[in-house]
Amino acid sequence: MTARRTEGPTAKKPLLRVHLLALLFLTAFGLLVLQMWNVQVLRCDYYTKQILNSSQVTVRIPSVRGEIKDRNGLSLVRNRASYEVDFLLPAMVQNYKKQNHDVPKLKYEKANARGLARPAEETDIVTIIDSAIQPRLKELKLDEPYNANKLRVHFKTKQLVPFTYRQDVDFPTFAKYAERDIGLPGIKVGQKPVREYVYGAMAAQLLGYVGETRDITTLPDINDFTYYEADVQGRTNIEKTQDELLKGSPGARVLKKNVKGQIEGEIREDPPQRGSDVYLTIDAKIQYIAEKAMRAVGRGAAVVVNPNNGEVLAMVSVPSFNPNNFIPSISTKNWKAIKDADADPLTNRAISAYAPGSTYKIPIALAGIKAGNGSDHFNCSGGVSYGNTYMRCWIGQQGGQHGDQDLENALKNSCNAFFFQYGNATGIAPIDQMCASLGLGQPTGIELSGEDGGVLPGKEWLAKYHPKDRWSNANTALTSIGQQYVEASPLQMAMVGATVANGGICYYPTLIHKTVSPDGKETLHPPRIRTNLLQNGLTPEQIEKVRHGMWKVVNDPDGTGKKARVPGTVVAGKTGTAQFKRKGQPDNHTWFVSFAPYDKPTLAICIFIEGAKSGGGTAAPIAAKIIKDVTAMKGGYNPDLKPLKPALGSYEFVESIDFERNLPAASGDGDGETAEMVSGSNERSVARDRSRPSDQDAPNIETEAEDHPQTTPKPETEDELKKKFLLFQRDQKSLPKPKNPRG
Repeated sequence: MTARRTEGPTAKKPLLRVHLLALLFLTAFGLLVLQMWNVQVLRCDYYTKQILNSSQVTVRIPSVRGEIKDRNGLSLVRNRASYEVDFLLPAMVQNYKKQNHDVPKLKYEKANARGLARPAEETDIVTIIDSAIQPRLKELKLDEPYNANKLRVHFKTKQLVPFTYRQDVDFPTFAKYAERDIGLPGIKVGQKPVREYVYGAMAAQLLGYVGETRDITTLPDINDFTYYEADVQGRTNIEKTQDELLKGSPGARVLKKNVKGQIEGEIREDPPQRGSDVYLTIDAKIQYIAEKAMRAVGRGAAVVVNPNNGEVLAMVSVPSFNPNNFIPSISTKNWKAIKDADADPLTNRAISAYAPGSTYKIPIALAGIKAGNGSDHFNCSGGVSYGNTYMRCWIGQQGGQHGDQDLENALKNSCNAFFFQYGNATGIAPIDQMCASLGLGQPTGIELSGEDGGVLPGKEWLAKYHPKDRWSNANTALTSIGQQYVEASPLQMAMVGATVANGGICYYPTLIHKTVSPDGKETLHPPRIRTNLLQNGLTPEQIEKVRHGMWKVVNDPDGTGKKARVPGTVVAGKTGTAQFKRKGQPDNHTWFVSFAPYDKPTLAICIFIEGAKSGGGTAAPIAAKIIKDVTAMKGGYNPDLKPLKPALGSYEFVESIDFERNLPAASGDGDGETAEMVSGSNERSVARDRSRPSDQDAPNIETEAEDHPQTTPKPETEDELKKKFLLFQRDQKSLPKPKNPRG
């Protein structure tokens, strides 16, 4: 009897497992197909780009800066071609390995993630250069010392960026490097645009200079390139404040890399784009005239503005420097000599603040008129007492007195005793309000770096900076003659003069006339009004009272500014002489604020001199010289622009200036007004810290070369040089063509 097989739950279990396994297999296969479709179809472009990127490297090419021009289109700063010799380090390493089957290694210890030292090694690029490159260059008398540490760092961090071996070489040396038979792979000769300051030291403190980027990790496009060569950046003044417009757009070299990571060639090169040109309000001819005139002194500043729109036509600071000495770099020794020079050539005195002396009587006069004191008379008996303090007028020091004075005659005579009383009758609050409306005690906003806003003292200011003192009538009296705590810059005082000249409109000063993009698009920079005094409580007749007082300063026989007279042009102005001491010795600050012609002013000028006797005897003649020569330009006078050497600084005390003799006078009759040494005045024995470039604003400092051999090239004949040049032209076909640095 045969037993029958029965099917039950136990028999169905193996079949269920098979079905489940099949389902899992099909699901996994489906997911795999889906992922393959996602990778090969949906994300095809993404992965193609990733593969391409892994086989390419990009090297950033710095942009070409735009030019800086004067208002008439004359180039003040442009780019010139600098001949350079670069080392392509990967090519040199590959050639060394090809010839020697290996490369030298530099062994060192490197900390791991736990901070423990472990052995490491890297290609010894210095040994390769010293053993394979320098000997051949020495044979050709082309070797140059270099800094080994700088080379190692460059090779380690940006080896695909050419290492600059020599820069700014002369053409004979450049031609030698360009020879085909030099026999050294990896040496590249070419041109690079670098900055050129066309007129040397002229306008150095306002143009500024450039330098290498300090920290490239903060730059916005740092992750867009495999190897990054940064643009030069503006370090100071116009080069700095207009950097975004000037610097242009970078280019790129795209190189092909094989599976071993070696560079096989160049795929393409995208050239950099030039930046915009910046047109300044400066007139180069007026700047030149002012520069030449200011060289009559060893320390000082001049500012010339158009009173009808606030445009700065010239700005001079003495002593000066030549920014071309910073391009492409400056030695540590020479930079230290400029930075530590006693007369401080790096400081722009035109935007630094000093005690303005009697030129400050101009805003005081306006404040008093607004307060209702414009018709008041005050007596000058040689001085005024405030409590236990007797404050002398400058004429009182000479045993004299001015007697009864009104506002116009007090301006003409620069009478301190009048303004002591006039200022106190007005009050410090209205004085500060008027001065602030004219831009005093605050930066003007001029497009320069490091501007000093000066000091506008008052009760609140004293409580903040001298909490133990209390404001008194003596403080108001000293403020009214521009002494004690008051500080203003020549630029600020030029704008005060411009406001009076044009009848009451205070403009913001500007150095930017317009910008022009590479495609020719112009962007104008319109004038901006800070304050209109005619809408701020004053009438044209009241402002004319101050204007006429300034006219008397120059044109009355006994005016303190009579040396500012110019034949054929009516000049108005205000002298100032502020007490100052340097190392215990008198070092007065003298001023002259002026405008011309009187009826329809086109020039407003402020002259400031350190270390002189009086404003009328030193600053006024310089203003007259500038006005005379600028006016003569309308009749055809051409100042014949030429590059200027740096103006030399000097601590020699200037008694007076006489341009008829073409040199500062050793002594002179003066103008009567001398330093306003008034009892109770805080004598200034040390200078206020002025704005000057910081260490971060320093130019490129040359890295000191080490004891690698250097040989002086042997002079060559003219025929040899011609031959080298022809060889260079032939070889240029195989080199990347540099972009024309002049656009």
